[in-house]
Amino acid sequence: MPELPEVETIAQDLAKAGLAGKRIADVEVHWPRTVAHPSPADLRKRLIGQVIKSIERRGKYLKIALSSGECLLIHLRMTGRLLIARAPTEQLPHERVTLIFDDGDELKFIDTRKFGRWLLAEDPEEVLGKLGPEPLGPEFTVRYLEQLCRKSQQLKPMLLDQSCVAGLGNIYVDEALWRAELHPQKKADTLSKEQITKLHVSIQQVLQRGLKASGTTLGKGLTNYYRLDGSRGSHQEHLDAFRRTGKPCPRCGTPIRRLVVGQRSTHICPKCQAYP
Repeated sequence: MPELPEVETIAQDLAKAGLAGKRIADVEVHWPRTVAHPSPADLRKRLIGQVIKSIERRGKYLKIALSSGECLLIHLRMTGRLLIARAPTEQLPHERVTLIFDDGDELKFIDTRKFGRWLLAEDPEEVLGKLGPEPLGPEFTVRYLEQLCRKSQQLKPMLLDQSCVAGLGNIYVDEALWRAELHPQKKADTLSKEQITKLHVSIQQVLQRGLKASGTTLGKGLTNYYRLDGSRGSHQEHLDAFRRTGKPCPRCGTPIRRLVVGQRSTHICPKCQAYP
C-alpha cells in the first residue's frame, strides 16, 4: 500500500504534470464500487465542468480541490495507480475511473485489486479530520508522541493507527522501529523519554529518506507502486529491515527475522530490537 512518501510523490507528480487548471469534460466509471460517495452517476454530474484548483496530500489521501469548493479524495489502498494519457486512449486493463479533460488529456485510475476508493466531499474535514497529525508537520512533536505513548498498547499497531499518526504504513514503521532499536511489540507506555525522542527522530528520518528516493517500489508486478510516469521509486535499495528476512542487520550483522504483529508482516533485528 502506498504510504506517505509514495502518495506525496504522486501528488507532486500530478502538480508538475499541470493537472491544476484543467477542466473536467467527462467522467467514466468502469468499476462502480471504486466510488465510495456519491453514486457514480452523481459523481459524473458533479464533476463535469469543474476546474482542478490544486493537488495536495493528507495522510494517505490525495486531496484534489475543485472550483466548486468541493474536494475529490482518492485513496490508493493496496494497488491503486494514476497515470495521465496525453490523448484519448482505449480503456486499459484494470482501469476503474477516468477523468477526461477538455484539452483531450485523461487521468486514469488503475487498480488491480479494486480496493482503491474515490470520494467527493463538500467538507473534506469530515473524512480527513479523523486523521492524526502529519509526522513531518509541526503538530507531530516529541511531546505529542509522548502523550500518544501513554496508551497501553503495542508500538507497531499504535503507529499504524491513522488516527494517531497520518501516513505511516508497514514499510516505514518497520524501518523507524529498527532505527530506534525498539521491538514492535513493546508497550508504548514503557518507553523512556530518551526512547520516545529517538523514535520521533527515526520516524522523520525514514520518511524524509523515502521522499528523497521518490518512494518504495517492491517487486516489478502491476500491483506495486509506480510514479505517474511509470518509473519506480528507489527507497527499496536503502531498506534496513523491511522484507530483508535472513539478511544481515546493517548495524550488528544478526539475520533479520520476520514475525507477525497485529496481523501485519513485520521485520526486526532480534538483537538490536530485543523483545522486552
